[in-house]
Amino acid sequence: MIFRFALVVLGLLAVLGAAAATTNELSDAEIQGRKLAQQILQQQWPVTNFTQTGTLKIRDAKGKRTEIPVRFQISVAGMNASSWSGDYEVTATNSPVRLVIVHTDDQPNAYRLSENGGSKELEGNKAMIPFAGSDFWMADLGTEFFHWPQQKLIKQGVWNSRAYSILESTNPDPSTNGYARVVSRIDSESGGILHAEAYDARGKKLKEYDTKTLKKVNGQWQVEEMDINNGQNDSRTRLEFDLKKE
Repeated sequence: MIFRFALVVLGLLAVLGAAAATTNELSDAEIQGRKLAQQILQQQWPVTNFTQTGTLKIRDAKGKRTEIPVRFQISVAGMNASSWSGDYEVTATNSPVRLVIVHTDDQPNAYRLSENGGSKELEGNKAMIPFAGSDFWMADLGTEFFHWPQQKLIKQGVWNSRAYSILESTNPDPSTNGYARVVSRIDSESGGILHAEAYDARGKKLKEYDTKTLKKVNGQWQVEEMDINNGQNDSRTRLEFDLKKE
């Protein structure tokens, strides 16, 4: 029995030693990148429940323009809650769509999509599909790339009188048509994305993301307008929220 216990202890020490070695192998840029990604996720955590309305403005490859009303609801269980959810719902079309993204502390996002009379659970790369026919993937709305384990701080500086950081997020297991790498310019004050570029596994740029307006509402930074340009099919979508000024 003592011998078996000793083997267990030795095995545990070996595992801990391997984990320490892995941490020690990270560069300073990777350590700072992980810290920044965690800070961004913490800053996204809402302080209260709220509901917004907005519009998806889509321009397809042929120049056709479509506007789709969308309702966005944030739900937080309480002060000590370990999770919160974002609920995107489109009902003013012939095909209602509802997407619920559950954000849990130190866990990957969970995506629940309801459309065409059915529902399904998605996570990780499987969430890299369009929401309501727009250029926003579900993983975009959940900022899934900040949950990837490989994060690297590239640089820091000032742009348009605002301090920023450049963060490179790398997908450890990219899908064929999904994001392999996302490079984001992060606003230091709000933790919001000012600009981001997403690339596939071959290094081809898939999308560009821009935040047009950030506002502080009820003590929390919120996006008023954000654009995604889709280089795959020459389309573009703007998501506008109806924010109330303080």
